[in-house]
Amino acid sequence: MNIEELKQSFIAYLDDNKNIYGKEIEPKNLYAPIEYILNLGGKKLRPILTLLSCDIFNGSYKNALDAALAIEMFHNFTLMHDDIMDEAPLRRGETTVHHKWDINTGILSGDAMMILSYQFLENYDAKTYKKLVPLFNKTALEVCEGQQMDMDFESRENVIIPEYIKMIKLKTAVLVACALKMGAIIAEADKNDADLIYDFGINLGLAFQLQDDYLDTFGTKEFGKQIGGDILENKKTFLAIKLLKLASEKDKKIILNWFLDAKKDKGKIESIRNFYLKYEIDGIVRSEIENYTLKAFKNIDDLNIDDTKKQILIDFGNSLMKRKL
Repeated sequence: MNIEELKQSFIAYLDDNKNIYGKEIEPKNLYAPIEYILNLGGKKLRPILTLLSCDIFNGSYKNALDAALAIEMFHNFTLMHDDIMDEAPLRRGETTVHHKWDINTGILSGDAMMILSYQFLENYDAKTYKKLVPLFNKTALEVCEGQQMDMDFESRENVIIPEYIKMIKLKTAVLVACALKMGAIIAEADKNDADLIYDFGINLGLAFQLQDDYLDTFGTKEFGKQIGGDILENKKTFLAIKLLKLASEKDKKIILNWFLDAKKDKGKIESIRNFYLKYEIDGIVRSEIENYTLKAFKNIDDLNIDDTKKQILIDFGNSLMKRKL
């Protein structure tokens, strides 16, 4: 099946399960926010990768639907709580849950989503379940570690690139890798192939997050998030770290003053964006995105699948690297 067919199959399955998480279930103020965030659109990258991986390793993608739903439910739980921590007003171009309802609702509905994600994994037989849950648990804890590192970086001046790469690996890439490996496990791929597809996911996830960093500053309103949100939150992104390393002492003082400023206005966004352009940070980050995408493609070489299937993964990676949303 092609990517769009897998996406539509997943969306249909998501809709079929509204009897578990839908807004008609009582108490409505617990479940309505869950249905709301799950239906805000989005690329559905992670569940698609779960289905695609299962399909590539000669399994039936239908057998991976519950795992894909668990991944999507968990991912959106992290987004709901992440938006609260970042005080973000927009998610996928729409009002965030804690703005539409309130913070307490966002916290509790997010907690319910995490529990629901585990319930979907209960649909697998004991042998498969025992392989999926340890991977899922490890990934969930790593995502929390990455989130904490991200918050810690906001108050630090001396974050370095290797630390940042480790942070986005934990916060973003491991869930992409987990999605792919879960599909391979369900298809009963051998351990070597499952490990290789996991490594592919790590590098693809790193490229994906760097692209997100780039689009946060240089994207358009179609990106779906508040443009310049990372700048307003003083996030130590790849762009910010590179800028502080390359800037002259005079410019560095101005930049650091902006990062220490709690104000959240367009002037701050415009000033930092201009510094990014001055030091050609936009080109540097695009080069890094390509670098990790190519690393991901190298992970594909040794997979025990035919070249046609390898090309599907390559085409998918290329489409992510060129995305504008």
